[in-house]
Amino acid sequence: MLLLYIRLMKTQGESLPRASAKRLEADLRVLTQDIGVRLAGSEGEQAAARYLLEQLGRTGAQAHPESFPMRERRVESEELEVRIGGSWQRFPGSLFSNTPGTGGQWREAPLVFFEAPAEYGRADLSHLKGKAVVHLGCHIESREHYRRLMAAGPAFLLFVDIRYPGTVPLADGMFPAYTDALGAVPTVNVAYMDAWRWKKEGAEAARLRVRGGMRQAESQNVIAEFPGREPGGEIVLAGGHHDTQAGSPGADDNATGAAAVLELARLLAGLAPLRRTVRLVSFGAEEQLSVGSAQYVRRHRAQLAERGGFLLNFDSFGSHLGWLELIAGGPKAMPDFLRAVYGRRDLYLALTTRVMPYADHFPFLAAGLPAATILRSNCTAGRFFHHRPDDDLSRVSVELLARVLDASLEALVELAGAESLPFPARIPEEQAREIADCWNDLFGGWQPEG
Repeated sequence: MLLLYIRLMKTQGESLPRASAKRLEADLRVLTQDIGVRLAGSEGEQAAARYLLEQLGRTGAQAHPESFPMRERRVESEELEVRIGGSWQRFPGSLFSNTPGTGGQWREAPLVFFEAPAEYGRADLSHLKGKAVVHLGCHIESREHYRRLMAAGPAFLLFVDIRYPGTVPLADGMFPAYTDALGAVPTVNVAYMDAWRWKKEGAEAARLRVRGGMRQAESQNVIAEFPGREPGGEIVLAGGHHDTQAGSPGADDNATGAAAVLELARLLAGLAPLRRTVRLVSFGAEEQLSVGSAQYVRRHRAQLAERGGFLLNFDSFGSHLGWLELIAGGPKAMPDFLRAVYGRRDLYLALTTRVMPYADHFPFLAAGLPAATILRSNCTAGRFFHHRPDDDLSRVSVELLARVLDASLEALVELAGAESLPFPARIPEEQAREIADCWNDLFGGWQPEG
């Protein structure tokens, strides 16, 4: 049945408008060069939202922003020194979002290494009290582990991203649901090879001084809608995020996703109204763990339960060398449909159906919608320029982006134009339980919006 459906829609796909590499490059230049770093809640992120809103308005779509409260990382300076062989030496570091600074004062403590993938198995973490803890692993993916770490009372944390054994500290953040519930200490990311040196050379102590930290601010989702012919009918959604990590212009992560939203809007504007409404959303504050998309589904939960059909999300899908991946949640027929459509355009998607809560499709899964993210890896850890200052335009192939968006438009048009969706708009029960566990642990569950 699915193959017959796809063959019937093929002629329509061949007649669709084509994505423009030139327009995509222009959008990427504005976002990454004219605006630059777009840290959640900052003026840079607000400038990106204004640009998106202006460009979406030009397509004739019904476009508007939705603001929400969050915390902005605003750091004036970061200083980290480590004592090796009796001598203090300076090293770079990047304060995690959702963790405090040191009030501009030096905080000094003995250094201890914590092999997190194994040592959370310790019955007692009291040896970390008052220490500068070198934490191997950039994420704490268990609320209980984080509770125990905070209860141990470290002086501060030095996180090592063990996915990328590089010489540059990557930017990252602590999950806001964890810090809201359990507190936080100053936490900075450090370069893997620096931590390697500290261990090898027997580093004795560390001291940290951070001026600035977190402050209350606002982020925003930018929404554009193309109403369908059936009032009150199902809604097909597509999205990406426009914020970046600290210090990164975020060309691939995720100016590509924001540019995808703009280009899809331009292409959809040239089509007659489809049976279903198509809604495009550029999310804010994704880099703090999909805060914008979580706010969106909390705010629109009732409508999504009644009318939501599917979400396709775009995140970091422009790398020159690499492979396309589809991170999918929902009935098996959904990724089967998408892979068939992309395959018609000689694009092949490596499929992952495990629950992956670190992209903007996940809150939609928690709300009960089938959802997927398209991304592109170039190493087994993801992308070698992940969350770094060199995630610039040189990392992105606009020709590849255009090809992916041509296939994506075809998939969205088929979904929005068909008499019925080629897959049920629901999450299988066993998968839904795992999604709910992640949603409750990492996101704090269905807390009220705002």
